[in-house]
Amino acid sequence: MNYFPLDEHKKAWVFKRHDLPISEPDLATIKPMVTGRAGQLWQTRISKQSDHPDFFKKGDWPFNVNSWHSQGNWETQWDSDNAELPDEILTSIDWPDHTTVYFCCDKRNVIETQWGTFKRCWKNFLFMDDGSLLIAKKQLQALQFLSNGDYRLGSIS
Repeated sequence: MNYFPLDEHKKAWVFKRHDLPISEPDLATIKPMVTGRAGQLWQTRISKQSDHPDFFKKGDWPFNVNSWHSQGNWETQWDSDNAELPDEILTSIDWPDHTTVYFCCDKRNVIETQWGTFKRCWKNFLFMDDGSLLIAKKQLQALQFLSNGDYRLGSIS
């Protein structure tokens, strides 16, 4: 088994907020990975040497400044009544809504969902903004959400 129930996730509360409700169909697509599967994905797609975004170092693609081509602020939009991601993110990432994406908090905490679900529920996910990376299956684009309210757009290299 690659996933465990969302209710058992240590931060399940972010997906149960009354002020940021999530539909049942969207909740069904939010799948936390078991530790072993999360670690495997992290080592394959993020880093073989660092287990958390705070510890990226030379040799990790997220550490390489050339991996990132633009940045902006997500927090202003998150604090607003506007439910959409910042415009630059929406215009830069052109994945179909059914694209499988991975919200990678650290080596042991990866959540699989779909791009359409993430776009609708991004405010919930960003209660976990400690350098979390969003990557997609079979895509090279990447997005990182920093705890200072900024994001970075880039490419997996």
